[in-house]
Amino acid sequence: MQIKVLGSGAGGGFPQWNCNCGNCRAVRAGTPGFKPRTQSSLAVSANGADWLLLNASPDLRQQISAAPELAPNADDGLRASPIKAVALTNGDVDHVAGLLNMREAQPFSLYAAGRVLDALGANPIFTILQTPLVPRIELHMDEAVAIRGAGLELGLAIRAFPVPGKIALYLENANAPNFGTSAGDTLGLEIIEAATGDSFFYIPGCAKVDAPLADRLRGAKLAFFDGTLFQENEMIEQGLLGKTGSRMGHINVSGADGSIAAFAPLGVKRKIYVHINNSNPLLNAFSNEYAIAHAAGWEIGEDGMEVRL
Repeated sequence: MQIKVLGSGAGGGFPQWNCNCGNCRAVRAGTPGFKPRTQSSLAVSANGADWLLLNASPDLRQQISAAPELAPNADDGLRASPIKAVALTNGDVDHVAGLLNMREAQPFSLYAAGRVLDALGANPIFTILQTPLVPRIELHMDEAVAIRGAGLELGLAIRAFPVPGKIALYLENANAPNFGTSAGDTLGLEIIEAATGDSFFYIPGCAKVDAPLADRLRGAKLAFFDGTLFQENEMIEQGLLGKTGSRMGHINVSGADGSIAAFAPLGVKRKIYVHINNSNPLLNAFSNEYAIAHAAGWEIGEDGMEVRL
């Protein structure tokens, strides 16, 4: 399997367009140790020719332009794309808005939980993706689903599973406050190569590593995991937003209940943080926090990072 990190940043990317925090100022200035990042997405292929996207960020057009693998080949027809399918982990804007970049009558399959498909179906702007060309396929929990798109088998399967999280911000209301806890609001995905049975996990949004998730991850070869905030009050202390990491539905990297501690006994062979918020000191490769994560065996995801499994 070929895996490419298209975007490793959280919502808004890095630098965020309207943010003047210390990190965003540093990356704009080209300060050593800081690299720009687009919003969270991965691309996966079993054959190097046909690709599955994991989430479709608002930066998708830019990400495709930066990835030759995702461009049409010179001998393709007038309209063509190697992107054959998209799978969504939730309905967040930073994971679904990029679908609108794929509206030019190009066939591909869209996989998501039923609750996310319902949210897309309730918004008429997404009807631009005509269902005869873009079939919407529900991911049922803990079922390995063979991935097809544009009439092709991709040699990949997805096993979706619920993880602690929350509903998308735009869906919060009096009947669905703060955290949506229904299965399907936030998914983890296990991506499986059909030919070998090798697999990895993609979990860019997660509020807690609970016992079922820990059992699932134990001994995994590779996991891309939620690295949004380093500590709970990070955005409050920086004056950026009056919300904790928990309120936003994201586990913290540090602390007794953080992801470094939660993963320590699980024996995951390779661990990569993605969905990293612009406030996070992990974005500074010379920070103490970066050194702490690195010492715990974590890699900090970067746009363009390539992994083979």
